Amino acid sequence: MATPAPRPRIRLDKKEAKKGDLVEVKALVAHIMESGQRKDKDGNVIPRKIINKFTCEVNGKLVFAADLEPAVSANPYMQFKFRADESGKVVLTWTDDDGSKIVGEDTITVS
Repeated sequence: MATPAPRPRIRLDKKEAKKGDLVEVKALVAHIMESGQRKDKDGNVIPRKIINKFTCEVNGKLVFAADLEPAVSANPYMQFKFRADESGKVVLTWTDDDGSKIVGEDTITVS
């Protein structure tokens, strides 16, 4: 049985915003972020497993993206702002080395 993907914690500082407002996003996801440089107790290299890409889309439009590297700590925390242009879904996606994705979403209402 596959382990369920962790559920990210997402917080928008404004669930309701005026058009043009800056909205701050804070997001935390549980992930080991293994760099591939450590060894286990038997001396074998622990394979690399990191989130290498993070995106935020509002109604399918990219508003923020970041490429992550092995130096990022476990359980990466992201904080950024975007300009509110329209109401809809705010979708955050973390993509792992193996192509698997962790997706979280919230909604925003823009007037």
